[in-house]
Amino acid sequence: MNRRDFLISTSLLSLCMGGGLSSAAHASEGEAVIVLGRQESGSANYDPIRSVSLNMASALIYDRLVEQDPGDQSYHPHLAQYWETSQDGLTWTFKLRQGVTFHDGEPFNAATIAWWIPKFAGTENEYMTSAIDHVEVVDDHTVRFLMKRPEPNLIYNLASVNMGVPSPKSYDAAGDGGYGVIEAVGTGPYKLESFVVSQETVLVANGDYAWSSDLTGGTPNINRLTMREIPDASTAFLELKTGGVDLLLDIPTDFLPQLKAQPEIEFRELPSYGVTFVAMNTRIPIFSDMRVRQATALAIDQGAILKSVYGGAGKEAHQFLVGTLAEAKVDPTVEIHHDAAKAGKLLDEAGWAPGGDGIRVKDGKPMKVKLWARADTEYRRMAEIIQAQLKAVGMAADITIFDEGTYRAEFKKKDRELVIEPYSWTNADILDSFFSAKFMDGWNLSSWDDAKSEELNERAMHGSATWEERVANFKKYHENLLANFLGVPIHEPAQTLAFNSTRLSLPDRLRMPLTMVDMIVK
Repeated sequence: MNRRDFLISTSLLSLCMGGGLSSAAHASEGEAVIVLGRQESGSANYDPIRSVSLNMASALIYDRLVEQDPGDQSYHPHLAQYWETSQDGLTWTFKLRQGVTFHDGEPFNAATIAWWIPKFAGTENEYMTSAIDHVEVVDDHTVRFLMKRPEPNLIYNLASVNMGVPSPKSYDAAGDGGYGVIEAVGTGPYKLESFVVSQETVLVANGDYAWSSDLTGGTPNINRLTMREIPDASTAFLELKTGGVDLLLDIPTDFLPQLKAQPEIEFRELPSYGVTFVAMNTRIPIFSDMRVRQATALAIDQGAILKSVYGGAGKEAHQFLVGTLAEAKVDPTVEIHHDAAKAGKLLDEAGWAPGGDGIRVKDGKPMKVKLWARADTEYRRMAEIIQAQLKAVGMAADITIFDEGTYRAEFKKKDRELVIEPYSWTNADILDSFFSAKFMDGWNLSSWDDAKSEELNERAMHGSATWEERVANFKKYHENLLANFLGVPIHEPAQTLAFNSTRLSLPDRLRMPLTMVDMIVK
């Protein structure tokens, strides 16, 4: 799921070039209205156990045992005061925070965890707890997870939005499939007041909240949060302009210059959350030659794309993982950087001779490839720039654009050659999804099937007893994939939010969605 999916209408440009923000009041002193990013729209419920699509409101309704800082990917205690892992990775012990209560008044304790973990069995989220054999209650505020196998990635799973802990009493009372629409009961800083699917969620502050993690300031400053879903970007900006909303998440980069002309609008850039890369299908004859793959990778200039398409927002990507991950700290010699001169030499070595029209030729055939992209404005522009950069080294790229409704199916067709693919994920296991041979019919767009790579992947995914071992194993796997030039890392997007500074005050360092607790209405 990509987090930069706003469709930009031409009416937005004229809107942004208009007058300043209205000071029209839409809410009381203690209320703020927020527009969710389009990628978070459409959640059917707030059931963290069964749902596969939760928006940021869920992270405010429910607390987790562990929280992850989106800035440096570090882990912090929350409902668990601390935890320990045995050397063999088969026992995890959690000391639980005392004095925590659910919104319905029920206590949070070890019995809660013993009830909660087995609830994931048979759901689409079962994979997050499948390595846990059973939960052992040591005392009222201590539990042990006895593992079927070592799973150092459990810490990442426990920090995910789906691992928010619901009230056993309220959850069971709602019955199968009935929880999460009318009622959603957690221990979080906000309570659910109302929810209308695909329209809005209203949250009210939990006045008893006294157990925040060290990533937030504590008790919510704003009494009431209304989170609206407005799929049309121009409508959302009109609401910000006229004072109907206070904050917009995920602003299209095309219009940042015009929006920055509005003196009342301030911006914040959130940490990178994924990578856009170009996958090369190694089953296609032209890309079965690693020299051609390397030349293609070196021909693409990430810096030019960052400047021309994104106006400098985000970062250049030179590896397949988000740069803040430890597994992204690869040997610099395998990072992929622009070098057009070397690209030309590699194509010469591969037998592709310069042609009279500037397009290289081998065995009488011109060097032509297909370049596929999604219809979003940024990917169209990226494709055009890549087309020009490839032409500069003698490769002709024919661009095909696919709309939102068809690109997923089209990208998986076996005749793909070059595919611009963005992803949103902050865990190294995304490498398994994109490059493992077991996903040949899925998102292994490079069609990569290599014995050494599979060995390294298996060790990274299932052969680590500790987090440190997992990082080291994934780093080796990552370096192997980069060294085989299976794709071209292009860009690390950064989510940009805009807010009415006459209405809201935000902390300098944002850790969304937990930062919602620390916002202040002026």
